[in-house]
Amino acid sequence: MKYKQWNISAPSAEDCRAMTRAGIPALPAVVLCARGLDTPEKARSFLDDREELLHDPFLLKDMDRAVARIQQALEQHETIAVYGDYDVDGITATCLLTDYLRRQGATVVSYIPDRMEEGYGLSTQAIELLHGQGVTLIITVDCGITAVAETLYAAELGMDVVITDHHECKETLPSAVAVVNPHRTDCQYPFPCLAGVGVAFKLVLALGGAENRRTLLDEYADLTAIGTVADVMQLTGENRAIVRLGLQALAKTKRPGLRSLIHEAGADSKPLTATTIGYILAPRINASGRMGCASLAGELLLTDDPSRAEELAQELCALNRDRQSIEGAIFEECVAQLDREGVSRPVIVLASEGWHQGVVGIVASRLAEKYSCPAFMICLQDGKGKGSCRSFGGFNLFAALEQNAALLEDFGGHELAAGFTISEENISAFREKMETAVLERTGGAEMISTLQVDARINDPALFSQEEVEALSLLEPYGAGNPKPVFVLPGAVILSLFEVGGGRHLKLRLRHQGATFDAIFFSVSADQLGLSPGDRIDVAFTPQINEFRGIRSVQLQVCDLQSAPTRAQAERDLVERLRLGQSVSAAEARGAIPSREEFESVWRYLKYHAAAEPLEDNPVHLVKNIAKTFHTREAYARTMVCIQVFDERGLIRVEHQNTGRLRIGLCQIDGKVDLEQSELMRRLRRLTQA
Repeated sequence: MKYKQWNISAPSAEDCRAMTRAGIPALPAVVLCARGLDTPEKARSFLDDREELLHDPFLLKDMDRAVARIQQALEQHETIAVYGDYDVDGITATCLLTDYLRRQGATVVSYIPDRMEEGYGLSTQAIELLHGQGVTLIITVDCGITAVAETLYAAELGMDVVITDHHECKETLPSAVAVVNPHRTDCQYPFPCLAGVGVAFKLVLALGGAENRRTLLDEYADLTAIGTVADVMQLTGENRAIVRLGLQALAKTKRPGLRSLIHEAGADSKPLTATTIGYILAPRINASGRMGCASLAGELLLTDDPSRAEELAQELCALNRDRQSIEGAIFEECVAQLDREGVSRPVIVLASEGWHQGVVGIVASRLAEKYSCPAFMICLQDGKGKGSCRSFGGFNLFAALEQNAALLEDFGGHELAAGFTISEENISAFREKMETAVLERTGGAEMISTLQVDARINDPALFSQEEVEALSLLEPYGAGNPKPVFVLPGAVILSLFEVGGGRHLKLRLRHQGATFDAIFFSVSADQLGLSPGDRIDVAFTPQINEFRGIRSVQLQVCDLQSAPTRAQAERDLVERLRLGQSVSAAEARGAIPSREEFESVWRYLKYHAAAEPLEDNPVHLVKNIAKTFHTREAYARTMVCIQVFDERGLIRVEHQNTGRLRIGLCQIDGKVDLEQSELMRRLRRLTQA
């Protein structure tokens, strides 16, 4: 198993039926109900992605002040600097605002600091450089919320600062002309989950006016979508609308740089989705910043020259390959060290000289996933450490750093990802503090890797090509709206073989007469220890695979585990029926007894419990009934018979602590209609769904 625990939701069958009656396809209906969107009204509200969902930008605190100061700069022909960050969010935000201001006739200097030489955020050195270039107004995007001293320094030089950011705020805000950040405690903006580029886009919408909103959406939704997805923002509410609009704009983008990058990355032959952004485009844009060349990505997004765009796209793809190689080497080094130490810790804090500062954040993310705990990676040089950290299990990194600010020189970021600087001499104390913080958060319990599953599906007919294609209704996928994951219980492996040079595994599975092709990435046959004929529970995301013009359903495996035997599966079904838990239509059909089975069970009980109550364990009881009447054992149907008799007052069943049943006959007058039992009515309803 890849995950130690599967959390499987059990959406109500009745809620799912109500959704399909309202016009929502069956498979999306299951997912929506599993995620608490269990009425047509809730579902429609979530699925709504109209541009009308975008809130008034002036609801952001200080937006009016920011607009007034920028308009003044435009009117007085001041030189403006757009100061960003070197990640995808910061680069797209910088390019978006730079492009808009230049189109208004402004003289704009776009500035993205060098990750290796300058580090994150507004710096006094950069302010001095910009001052020397005649800049009188600095607008930060995706940074600046902690730049208290730097903002004061700019003021001393006669420069104004407008801050737009989305990172967590500290107690003291910079004394800038305007501080636009939805996370301000005094900001009442309805949707606080905007990316840095989302806040910059809101600034452009405010500057452009409501009458130009449609034009500005067409022009900048692509950049906003890329930065929003890349920064792992919640893809719900306003962000969902922004990304849906952005994907439409991206498919027909006029930017030569984006067109070239899409082509160079091999993404122009398939529909563009949020997954395309997150796993194909964003890493290549990000590679420029991670490798200390953020200006290349900025130039790519701003250039009007197709030839130059092609050159830059090729450079970014090459940089990304270099990044992958360096990242892989550091990751393997860390894994070897952790495995040598062999000590289970609540948190990983590693420090070393010689690590590439631009990639340790990704390494931290991979370590957090592999070892199921928060991870902190610190690059050392001359007694100073620059750290990147990634969360696990909902641990709030920003809060933990804030509580231990005395050990740090600086810090900033989000709950799930953050950066910090620290003296080498403080690292040992910092490690102890982080271990304590994690233990307090978990109560001392081990953090475990958990797979969230939307539903257990026993009816393979739900995975028709039509239903799987209908899942696109739920896109874009991302934070807050992950790809759907289902479980097929008791699938049989027909075949399995390695592909991609042994890096991936192809499987062919059978489940209740239906066969499926499946792919399990980054897993070998030896790792699984499975063979054809084995029964497995498989967790997967269904997708449409197209090969040589033929489209078919393929299961992209998330995890799998050995399945219980048929007998164990039947016992599980009986227990779920007894407790009123979710069962599928296929399970219901298999659990409905025939008239002959009802008669056989009743005759056996009437004979063996006539004088005194019968005591037996369920498995032995089912075997004896089958043996007495020379029939095939049918555990689930036999137990359904007993539960129905109990419901209709024919017998009285006691479930003892030992697992045995105590069954006594009851006195009855007249005939009893077994079909009127609640269990039989429920089973009949399920088979008609």
